[in-house]
Amino acid sequence: MTSSLKVSLIGGGGIRTPLVIFGINELAKSLGIAEMVLYDPDTQRAELMASLGRAIVAREDGPLRISVAKRIEEAIEGCAFIMHSIRVGGIRSRAADELASIRNGYPGQETTGPAGAAMALRTVPIVLEQANLVAKLNPEAWMVSFTNPAGLVTQAVSTHTNAKIVGICDTPTELIHNLTRALDVSADRVHCEYVGLNHLGWIRKISVDGRDVTEGVLNDDRLLAAAYTVPLFDPDMIRQLGLIPTEYLYFYYCRRKALENQVTHGGSRGSEVEKLNEDLLKTLDGHLRANDPGLAVDAYAAYLNRRSGSYMRLEGHGGSAFDPDATFDMDPFRVASGYHVIAMDVIRALSSDTPSRIIVNTRNRGTISDLDDNDVIETACQISRAGIVPEALGRLPDETRGLVTAIKAYERAAIKAARALPADPFARLVARKAFLLHPAIQDWEASDPLLRDLLDPTCIHC
Repeated sequence: MTSSLKVSLIGGGGIRTPLVIFGINELAKSLGIAEMVLYDPDTQRAELMASLGRAIVAREDGPLRISVAKRIEEAIEGCAFIMHSIRVGGIRSRAADELASIRNGYPGQETTGPAGAAMALRTVPIVLEQANLVAKLNPEAWMVSFTNPAGLVTQAVSTHTNAKIVGICDTPTELIHNLTRALDVSADRVHCEYVGLNHLGWIRKISVDGRDVTEGVLNDDRLLAAAYTVPLFDPDMIRQLGLIPTEYLYFYYCRRKALENQVTHGGSRGSEVEKLNEDLLKTLDGHLRANDPGLAVDAYAAYLNRRSGSYMRLEGHGGSAFDPDATFDMDPFRVASGYHVIAMDVIRALSSDTPSRIIVNTRNRGTISDLDDNDVIETACQISRAGIVPEALGRLPDETRGLVTAIKAYERAAIKAARALPADPFARLVARKAFLLHPAIQDWEASDPLLRDLLDPTCIHC
């Protein structure tokens, strides 16, 4: 195939950009992708990520060209796929959000609870501005969005712009991959029925070779433990639910434990990632300035293994990303599931006439009868060049319905507040309403000091 397609990444200064570059390079020959354009307001960071990305492509003897755009328009015009992964305020804001949540008596997690609400309020206005630009300059392009909180962001763009968007997250596929490995069968033999929202999802049925094995999995403590990288849930709780939750349900079902572990540790995942990132950036800059790209790629791979290997360690049992055993020993580029793999799968599917079954964030369109057609859900879809078609699921399980519908009400209020801020004098009240509706907050009196600590210009974020 002639290489002529161009793809881009808005937020190209992000720390996981080189991982995505590896994935796109893997697709380059089969899909005819010639160039990947990075855009980030921090041009220096984007240039650093581009340099590392070029080293990765060279090591793989790949054809992909990497360029850095000075203007966002250059990362939109002429691109077949526009990946989107921004963090407004950077990792420093994530760390501050999480620590502010902990200080106010709530677990600190970047996409759920108070920190997730703050991220949404800060992120939605920028995302909508950029999505409107995509709709204007390149209406046929797909926005493939990693930007967190992924479900809420996809909802905002779907409701308030004409951009074509699909929200992606590797959480569901990681859970399914872990269970498949524990069952000791190949992935093509396993079929999971997944229901919910982003970072609020459950597996409600598992089949192997067409045979329902859900009950057997639920009654096997070993299999349930293998679903997660660290111990999170009491197996009896999972059996009572009759559903296997994704790891982020820990911040709803085990809030006190999560908070206790964070308080005991004295920090948060965000503060640890901030330190990991600072160390990595200094190391990468040194190796690349010394014209030693091989050492830079090795350092990056080690970083990815420590970051992935320590995931949920702090919240789950008070461990640290800096513990000697908090790392994986694998090639982080060639894994069965992960951040870049889901992006590759979606772009490959949207470029093919043959549908692929992938779990993504998209409009409900009758999939779950309890929700509106335009509500964005996270669900298995048949994806091809013809579009994204979610598989019918019927009603939500009784055990999840209240939580899911409450989060959708919170999302609507948070998006309304984010679109109004700071022009509308009543926007703060709408934001407080969003905090009130969020099942992991639900406290009107607490919402005012939370907002002050999280978002006011005199707060920790200055």
